[in-house]
Amino acid sequence: MTSESPRWFTSSFSENGGQCVEVAINLHATTGTVPVRDSKNPTGAVLTVPTAVFSGFVNGLTSGAFDN
Repeated sequence: MTSESPRWFTSSFSENGGQCVEVAINLHATTGTVPVRDSKNPTGAVLTVPTAVFSGFVNGLTSGAFDN
């Protein structure tokens, strides 16, 4: 178990419209996960995603795999 605190950030591609998620990638090396939360509710629920799954999701986004 790590005592390191998550360092939350939003994507530089966010246009600050209030519909953002925040991630804390600083924990991936020690926990093998990437925490994700709603930026409008920082004390709310946190979704913990395995690092490999999060990486695959980001790769899919950047490659356009989810485009309609």
